[in-house]
Amino acid sequence: MELKNKVWMTGNLEWFTYIGEEEVFLGRREVPTPLDEGDRWTNDFGDVFQVIDGEIKLIEHVDPPKKYW
Repeated sequence: MELKNKVWMTGNLEWFTYIGEEEVFLGRREVPTPLDEGDRWTNDFGDVFQVIDGEIKLIEHVDPPKKYW
């Protein structure tokens, strides 16, 4: 599957993309690789993303996941 979004990783292993004209933080380890149709994940800020029709879309915002150390 070919993604319609441009996706890149920084030197800090953080994933980013453009959704529309806006640069968006996708997450770190929670981003599934390779990305496939239907993949869904939540980043540290509570943003929920899903791959729909070959495009990464911001679906909703929820409470950020709790971290247990």
